[in-house]
Amino acid sequence: MMAAAAGISRRRMLQLAGLGLLSSFVAACGGLLGREPDGPLGEGSVQGSVIVVGAGPAGMTAAHLLRQRGADVRVLEALSVAGGRIAHTRDFVDFPISLGGEWLHVERRVLDDIVADESVRIETVTVGYQEDGEFAMVDEEGELVAVSLGDVGFDIDQKFVGSSWLDFFETYVLPGISPLITFDTAIERIEHGEEGVRLTDTNGDVHEADRVVVTVPVAILQQGLVEFDPPLSDGRLDTLDDATVWSGFKAFVEFDHRFYPTLLVPADSGAGGGQRLFYDAAHGQESDANVLGVFSVGEEAERYQAAGDGAIDLILAELDEIYDGAASEAYAQHITQNWNEQPWARGAYLTDGEDFRITRRLAEPIDDVVYFAGDGYTAFDDWSSVHAAAWSAREAVRAMLA
Repeated sequence: MMAAAAGISRRRMLQLAGLGLLSSFVAACGGLLGREPDGPLGEGSVQGSVIVVGAGPAGMTAAHLLRQRGADVRVLEALSVAGGRIAHTRDFVDFPISLGGEWLHVERRVLDDIVADESVRIETVTVGYQEDGEFAMVDEEGELVAVSLGDVGFDIDQKFVGSSWLDFFETYVLPGISPLITFDTAIERIEHGEEGVRLTDTNGDVHEADRVVVTVPVAILQQGLVEFDPPLSDGRLDTLDDATVWSGFKAFVEFDHRFYPTLLVPADSGAGGGQRLFYDAAHGQESDANVLGVFSVGEEAERYQAAGDGAIDLILAELDEIYDGAASEAYAQHITQNWNEQPWARGAYLTDGEDFRITRRLAEPIDDVVYFAGDGYTAFDDWSSVHAAAWSAREAVRAMLA
């Protein structure tokens, strides 16, 4: 039975806000620690040639901005498609399902920041969560507790309607840089010095340029999948060792009717090293489909990953316990995405509670030749989001302009 939220204590509200995903929705607005990203790049040009490693949000943004400023740009992408961890599918239901980065955590003007072209009108539609939306959590006794979305900060968050982050990039960024991308080209060695950079891919081919922007996920560097010559400094290696990258698992389950609220947090979410959230993936969409999303990172993702094909059984069992068997009765189909199995991701992202000094150290360029950009390489107080990845690319280009 749903309990009323009127008597919920301030301490309990703070505990709710401290749950991993809730804190990510709030903290992802940026500036909470006092240092926000700088504004537009302004005038100036980038001389010489630049190779961008990776065609995820940071790589696409970096290439787009460098091209605008006259640089000779090439993008080398390990996969056969662009997008990285903002992959989506249109084959599940009648709206795109985001298998990775899904939400817009800041104001829509960030989309204009990424495009950085006043002549381009951004027409992507987004929808926010309403303060009176249905949020529920399971307490320690297994009871559902109703809480206003506005009280825990969800009203600041937005979703794309009939589209996704990948659609945004494919519409406004990729057209100008697609000819610059070479796919199926994974870089395994980066030599750098006063003469520029020399990159070797897994096929043995060599690519040379004056500078490089490395946008591979932090986990790729942690696992030594890209070798540097000269090697990364002991300080940077220590920082990589200190960084914690969460495992990542998402699932989407279609039901023949809706029995769940807009957002649902299990009692044990955030209790260990990670977080878990069930949410109405069809929220705001022009669709009659009933799709429940399952977002999990850290240890809470690992329990699903360990189950393999049986992950759906775990999910249905959890929901059945809360909703008296309604999940199994209404189940239609499902899809899953295990980001640890993606060879050029190897996980989700840095923890929401990461030390901000780690992201700043990882963002530092090497000798004005090797630059880093991505959701884990941010010189401002925001990380682990699509918009932060895009902003980090802008900061890398700003450093080249300087």
